[in-house]
Amino acid sequence: MNLIIREAKIIDPKSPFHNQIVDVQIGNKTIEKIASNLPNPNGFKEIKLDNLHLSEGWFDSSVSLGEPGYEDRETISNGLIVAAKSGFTSIALQPNSYPIIDNQSQINFVKNKANDSATQLFPIGALTKGSEGKDLAEMFDMKNAGAVAFGDYNKNMDNANLLKIGLQYVQDFDGLVIAYAQDSNIKGSGVANEGIVSTRLGLKGIPNLAEELQVARNLFLLEYTGGKLHFPTISSAKSVALIKEAKTKGLQVTSSVAVHHLVLTDEKLDEFDTRFKVSPPLRTDADRKALLAGVLDNTIDMITSDHNPIDIEHKKMEFDMAKNGTIGLESAFGALLTVLPLEKVIEKLTAGKNTFSIENNSIKEGAIANFTLFTPEINWTFTKENILSKSKNSAFLGVAMKGKVYGIFNQGKLVL
Repeated sequence: MNLIIREAKIIDPKSPFHNQIVDVQIGNKTIEKIASNLPNPNGFKEIKLDNLHLSEGWFDSSVSLGEPGYEDRETISNGLIVAAKSGFTSIALQPNSYPIIDNQSQINFVKNKANDSATQLFPIGALTKGSEGKDLAEMFDMKNAGAVAFGDYNKNMDNANLLKIGLQYVQDFDGLVIAYAQDSNIKGSGVANEGIVSTRLGLKGIPNLAEELQVARNLFLLEYTGGKLHFPTISSAKSVALIKEAKTKGLQVTSSVAVHHLVLTDEKLDEFDTRFKVSPPLRTDADRKALLAGVLDNTIDMITSDHNPIDIEHKKMEFDMAKNGTIGLESAFGALLTVLPLEKVIEKLTAGKNTFSIENNSIKEGAIANFTLFTPEINWTFTKENILSKSKNSAFLGVAMKGKVYGIFNQGKLVL
């Protein structure tokens, strides 16, 4: 597609046009010219939007969809449209489908499903066969097929020796291990953050300790083995401190935090609404503020929506029985701007590409055109009408938002 984007403010510290309002001309998937008042002698399509801002395309490091096996929750094709309209030019797909994505053929299947999409799909392969935590999966084959990392979604690796062997094994091909941290014995049958709210409501609690013990253990393993380890969706102040200390030692450790843990707290559970049942659970405001501080000082490397569609049959039920998870792609940007400055939001929605070895494309002449279009100033409220996913389990219904996504340009396609 040949295109000229008019009067866009560039938000990209790596670009020579950072913080400038310019026109951007795209031809054959490449940024051809950037300047003010570009002529259009060849009749390129033009777009001009109110208070338009452009940044490098955003990446979400944790997206669950459903296909194969759970197409009633979400399909790959619709999920990628949702991601595009939410501002994401690339996503890392979690392996928690049916069957679990734990072999080369499953990696090929999901990649082929995404071939014609504007948003690129990068699959995460399961770390263990069937994500059962018993035997390592065929990681080298999956890496060759296109897997960008290996982890069992929202499942703790109870077997420390197996995680040790996995960290050693992937070093032969520079692989990335994802280690969700939640001690299953300490969690027990807990369903909410252990604290004042869970006690008041009579809900079984999950203490911060369940996460922090595993973070500490896994960091000890990483220090012993070397390699690269990623902690997804950390939720406690102590986890931030442990990871910060590990980074000062020079360990190759990264982490992400989910949008809902930066914006919401366990106070939302007062009405037993299962939309707020997530894993790890929503924590206290003290934890939320520590997570924000971790984002601001770069202890936490990236922010994810942790988008997890759940069908109504498994969500609209007793709190103890309902499945964990919230959708989050559609609300991610608007929610983040209520708690973080714009440039930090953009930084944390793009930095994950470095960890997952995905190409970065700065906004400069000659670069591949891969960017997100948005406006940061609009104030609005997230409602059901804003949900684009097949599943409607959003923890952000009724939440005040700031800033809206217009769409993306990637793979030679414009999605608005």
